[in-house]
Amino acid sequence: MTDNTLGFVGRVAFIVGVVLAVVSGVFGAGNSYVISALVVLGLIVGFLNVTEQETNTFILTTVALVIVSNMAGSYLGKVDVVGAYFDGIFGAIITFITPATIVVGLKTIYALAKD
Repeated sequence: MTDNTLGFVGRVAFIVGVVLAVVSGVFGAGNSYVISALVVLGLIVGFLNVTEQETNTFILTTVALVIVSNMAGSYLGKVDVVGAYFDGIFGAIITFITPATIVVGLKTIYALAKD
């Protein structure tokens, strides 16, 4: 596959992952198939969608997003009408971006150790 094709696959995986995370969070579709799909999409994003130049920004942003999502999920989850939706959405987003962050982190460690 060419770099353009791999880049396209990475972009599509990111978009599908975000949409799936939001939809599954709203509708409570947290079954094992949805969770597995989010993890696989996150791995694809980590491998194909983040270049070496984007690594620091990606890791910093995802770590901040995980922290804020955990805190926001705890507080916004208590809101009467929409709290459960927020809690589900943030949980699904964390499920999606954590594998991507791990892959990018491991790629960075490998690049540092290689030099």
